[in-house]
Amino acid sequence: MNDEVDTGAFRIEPGSKVDLARLPTRIDPFYRSKKEYEKLLAESNERIGTLQNVMYAHDRHALLLIFQGMDSAGKGGAIKHVMSGVNPQGCQVFSFGPPCAEDLEHDFLWRAVRRLPERGRIGIFDRSYYEEVVVVRVMPELLARQRLPAEFVAPGRIWRERYRDIVRLEDFLHRNGTRIVKFFLHLSKEEQRRRLLERIEAPHKNWKAKRGDLEARARWDDYRTAYEQCLAATSSAKAPWYAVPADDKRNARLIVGRVVAETLASLDMDFPRSDAAHRAELAEMRALLEQEAGRKKSHKND
Repeated sequence: MNDEVDTGAFRIEPGSKVDLARLPTRIDPFYRSKKEYEKLLAESNERIGTLQNVMYAHDRHALLLIFQGMDSAGKGGAIKHVMSGVNPQGCQVFSFGPPCAEDLEHDFLWRAVRRLPERGRIGIFDRSYYEEVVVVRVMPELLARQRLPAEFVAPGRIWRERYRDIVRLEDFLHRNGTRIVKFFLHLSKEEQRRRLLERIEAPHKNWKAKRGDLEARARWDDYRTAYEQCLAATSSAKAPWYAVPADDKRNARLIVGRVVAETLASLDMDFPRSDAAHRAELAEMRALLEQEAGRKKSHKND
């Protein structure tokens, strides 16, 4: 990808009004061929892997990547391809489906907070607590399952208060070393139709096709409105949203990879440096290892 590409063009500025109909789902690609795409992706993966190693050793920061989008927007594929260069020991991926009975006994942030990344690690959420202000908003019957006190579920307050809770949580995490980057993979309705048909027609993709996808598609406008309000209310300087044009999966992956690499590179981190005591310990270790090698050589000569 050209170094002059401005990933800020995809960032949702705090306090801005979001109109997804005006944001592109497809842009001119940053690659000219499949071969060039693979080269650019490999370079991005290598850079992310290198920076992740530094973050793991530095052990002061964590990175949380959140992926949201309509069904078939390419969340899983982006995670798979962009993060393929990361050491699995330093990366945790969680996919959030409908809440279970235990989840429903707690607040709406509980199940996600339990899975936040440790310092030195990258955490990835395929869907997240943002489902609670998008899916639940579109399908209010799901809210009834949460058995909240009646005074707190009035439509005029619950979504506004949940946005505020999310922003405060993300601010808290930022101040404790966790950087948060959120990707909304912006897919067109026509491209989603094509991908859903592909799932039906390709036997190896049949397992992905579910009737619920069509039920959600029938409420496309409702979901778009919910996402517009969510992105506008929760994109902040400390935890920005990026609306990534997702009709071209390869291009979307290059954009996501660039943002991840830039975020890691912006952190003030380095490999830990040895102090005098540690250097003395290392010198002693070297002497012992060299003595061991000398003894083995002596025995061999005998």
